[in-house]
Amino acid sequence: MHRLYDFIRRHPTWVDSLWAVLLLMMSAAWIITSVTAPPTPETEHAMLTTAGEQIAAVPVSLALSLVIALRRRAPEKMLLLAAGTGVAQLVTGVGPYPGDFAFLVITFTVASRNTRWASRFALTGALLAPLISALRWPEPDQDAAGRILGTVFLTVTFALAWVLGDSLRTRRAYYRQLEERAARLEKEREAQAKVAVAAERARIARELHDVVAHNVSVMVVQADGAAYVLDSAPDQTRTALETISGTGRQALAEMRRLLGVLRTGETTRDGGEYVPQPGVEQLTELVDQVRGAGLTVDFRIEGTPRPLPSSVELTAYRIVQEALTNTRKHGGPHVGAHVRVVYGEGELALLAEDDGRGAQAELYEDGGADGLGHGLIGMRERVGMVGGDLEAGPRPGGGFRISAVLPLKAAQ
Repeated sequence: MHRLYDFIRRHPTWVDSLWAVLLLMMSAAWIITSVTAPPTPETEHAMLTTAGEQIAAVPVSLALSLVIALRRRAPEKMLLLAAGTGVAQLVTGVGPYPGDFAFLVITFTVASRNTRWASRFALTGALLAPLISALRWPEPDQDAAGRILGTVFLTVTFALAWVLGDSLRTRRAYYRQLEERAARLEKEREAQAKVAVAAERARIARELHDVVAHNVSVMVVQADGAAYVLDSAPDQTRTALETISGTGRQALAEMRRLLGVLRTGETTRDGGEYVPQPGVEQLTELVDQVRGAGLTVDFRIEGTPRPLPSSVELTAYRIVQEALTNTRKHGGPHVGAHVRVVYGEGELALLAEDDGRGAQAELYEDGGADGLGHGLIGMRERVGMVGGDLEAGPRPGGGFRISAVLPLKAAQ
C-alpha cells in the first residue's frame, strides 16, 4: 500500500491520465448509446438527436478528458480549456453528460493552487454553470420546485468542491510556513552554535596564551641566566633551576585548571582538586615570581580591597600578567616596571607601565602582525567582555603603558 501511494505521489500525471481514459470511455459509451438507442419521450432531451450534436460531442469529450489528464501540470490552462468547452456545449447543444464531471474536478484543482485569479474565475463558473445548464436544458417532466432544487444541489456541489480545494491550499501554505520556520530555526541554531564554538575557542586561546607565554618566558630567562653563571656561580644556577622547576609546576597547575574547566566534574590524576582561577589576591605572588626572574617591579594596591566578581578578578590578573610578560620580552636590559591596582567606588583601575624601550608598533596596532600581538588582543577581548576600557601604547619619554578600567558590579 505504501509503495502504491508513493508511486501516485511521484507520478500524478500518470494517475490523472488513467482517470482521463476512464472518463473518455464513459463518454464514448454515452455517445454510442445516444446514437444507437431509439429516443423516448423521457430521454429525448438528454440524447444527441442531431448529427451536429453527435459530431460536436466527440471533441467535447476529448477536451474534457484532456482537462483531467493535465489538471495538475497546467491547471490555469486547463481551466480556460474547460471554460471554452463549456461554451462550445452551449453553442452546439451537447447537453449534460458524464464528461462534465471534469468541470467539478478542475474547480477543485484550481482552488487548491495559489493563483488567485484562476481560483476566483473557477468559483464564478461553479456558481453560474448549474443555473445556465438548467436554463439551457430544462427537464420537461419536472416542475419549477424540482428544477430549483436540482439547480441548488448542483450549485452546492460545485461550491463544496471549490471550498475543499481552497482549504487544501490553506493547509499546504500552513505546512510550508512551518517547514520554512523549522528550517530557519535550524539555521539560527547552527549559527548560534558556531558563534558559541568561536567564543569558546577564543577563550581557550586567551587562557593558553596567558598561561604558556608568562610561565615559559620566566623559565627561558632563568635558563639563560643559569647557563651564563653555570661555572662561576653554582649557587645562582641552583636557584635558577629551582625557579624553573617551580614555574613549570605552576604552569602545569594552571593547565590542569584550564582542562578542568573544559572537563567539568573531573579531577586531576592524583585525585586533587583543580586550583581556583587566579585573581587580585594572587598578584603579589605573580609579582614576586617576576622579581625572582630578575625584573624590578614596583607594585602597589590603592583603595580598600573587597570581593570582586570572578570575571573581573581573572581579567585583572591576566592583564597584569601579560603586561609584565611583555615588559620582559620587549623592554630590554635594565628595565623596570610599575604596577598600580586602584579600588574605586564603581570600578577597578589597573596601570602597568615600564621604562624600557617599548614594543614595536606592529605588536599593538591593528591586532599585531605576522601572528604577533596576541596577548594584547586577548587583553582587549577580556576587557570588552566585562564592559571595561583598555588603552595600550608607548609611554611619553619611553617605555610602554597599559591602562584598564573595569566596572564593578555587586559580587555574586
